[in-house]
Amino acid sequence: MEQQRTDKKLFAKSFKYFAYTLALMFIAPILIYQAFKNEGHPFYWPVLITGVLSAFAAIAMGFYSIKIMLQAFFGKK
Repeated sequence: MEQQRTDKKLFAKSFKYFAYTLALMFIAPILIYQAFKNEGHPFYWPVLITGVLSAFAAIAMGFYSIKIMLQAFFGKK
């Protein structure tokens, strides 16, 4: 039985997406906090919407990076 190796390029790509996920995980709560701190400001809604969208993007990027990492380990089906 032949041993399958990890796809190093795909593994590096998953770490790149993990870095994006980590950045979004820090940016999203900061944006949401700043929006709620300045409710009377005219940019309240754009900042809040940007924060919520970046929070959803962090969740999606997390799942996507895990998917890529599993493909690097086990290959495509």
